[in-house]
Amino acid sequence: MNILNEEHCHVYSRGNNPTVEILCKKLAALEHTEKALVTSSGAAAIACAVTAHVSAGDHVVCVKKPYSWTHRLLSELLSRFGVTVTYVDGHNTGEIKQSIQDKTTLLYLESPNSHTFELQDLEACASIAKDHGITTVIDNSYASPYYQNPADFGIDIIVHSGTKYINGHSDVVNGVICGSAESISKIFHGPYMTYGVNISPHDAWLIIRGMRTLQIRMERSSSTALRLIQFLKDHPKVERIIYPYLPDSPQYDLARKQMRGCGGLFTAILTANKKEDMVRFCHNLKRFLMAVSWGGHESLIMPSVVFHDVPGKEDSPVPWNYVRFYIGLESYEYLKPDLESALASL
Repeated sequence: MNILNEEHCHVYSRGNNPTVEILCKKLAALEHTEKALVTSSGAAAIACAVTAHVSAGDHVVCVKKPYSWTHRLLSELLSRFGVTVTYVDGHNTGEIKQSIQDKTTLLYLESPNSHTFELQDLEACASIAKDHGITTVIDNSYASPYYQNPADFGIDIIVHSGTKYINGHSDVVNGVICGSAESISKIFHGPYMTYGVNISPHDAWLIIRGMRTLQIRMERSSSTALRLIQFLKDHPKVERIIYPYLPDSPQYDLARKQMRGCGGLFTAILTANKKEDMVRFCHNLKRFLMAVSWGGHESLIMPSVVFHDVPGKEDSPVPWNYVRFYIGLESYEYLKPDLESALASL
């Protein structure tokens, strides 16, 4: 008998400590799974979950346009060790099924993704994966466990950038992995302990603090976002709004089936003649910060134009007139005039 099993004993804080253990239990309960782990970032959570389930020569099926560091993990880092990847249209479960090979061990999903918000049919994906003995992993950062529980649809492992909604105060970077006791043990004794991606007890305490207001923060962000979306939809300078819970969204029925809400992230496609117009629009916003994160109290924008014409880098696959908005905890009455003023500059 191993009396120093670091998974269950507080031997060394790189493995576990009482405060982190409390946080893990709360996260597992939120995601309807047996166990959870907390890592030092969302990227660390993704890396641990993926590398625990692939070996040299294995094949991964992944949805197109994943989070940039997921793409780099699969296409650049793991390719050095003989792991191959096929990127598929997540709308099409038939394409997912056709992409499975003899050595496929992992199906990686993002539903919705974090910019154009495509969904996958989680129940269908889980069924396909189980028929082929494949592990499923999903990035659930967009919806948070308050609005979506992929385990209820048969997904094996759920990862989050806990930096976003789960912490909710823009002051702790962390990641989350949720799954069965067996899968979490495999991740813990493999990459988690090897990579040393633990968080401090103080950071765990701060995340627990944030989780206490998850419900009211999600509902406030969502309700204000919906009001602003209705305003923007009718504006002549807005071509289209991308948001899964809009009735005219092509995946609206699937969103309603899998999710209980959407939160504060949406993308606006603006009517602009040139990139300089988009830059002017962004600079004319005074009550939105420009940042790549979301989930805190402050409203943010992430304009695609900043990822175009960057020396030495390929342009983003997202067109330059797309702007991702995150609506924080400010009021509709505070944010709407700022949007009106900036749109008038286009």
